[in-house]
Amino acid sequence: MKELVGIAEQVAAKLIARKQTIAVAESSTGGLISASLLAVPGASAYFLGGAVVYTRDARRVLMDISDEGMKGFRSSSEPYAQLLAEQMRGRFNSDWGLSETGAAGPTGNRYGDAAGHSCMAASGPVAEVMTLETGSSDRLGNMQMFAATALKLLLRKLEG
Repeated sequence: MKELVGIAEQVAAKLIARKQTIAVAESSTGGLISASLLAVPGASAYFLGGAVVYTRDARRVLMDISDEGMKGFRSSSEPYAQLLAEQMRGRFNSDWGLSETGAAGPTGNRYGDAAGHSCMAASGPVAEVMTLETGSSDRLGNMQMFAATALKLLLRKLEG
């Protein structure tokens, strides 16, 4: 958690300096991204909200993305990560949306992705989507790596 908070402190400093805000949608990180950002004192200046979108019901209820709205998308993919980030940004009217969706392990997901597969997206004045493959089945290790990678992705966009 210490490494995550260290990255989150850098993100927080950039967001505060720019007077910008963020909203987070995460799946296989289980709230670690939001928890890391909220562990930084002064988080209320930039953190508007977050959602753990771990199930189909969570996607429908928390993100307002219907099954019909998922046509052409599948979870744990770059297009879906981008959709989540953009949806959070729009729903919270934040400067940035950050998302993560993947398979933490110890097994893969029902879409054929191996454990250690994660897609993440930052959506804001600039955007980026990426895929991470850790090659590991260590659930907790993957959750931490996914969260750190998503925070670093956002940090790169903030450093611009």
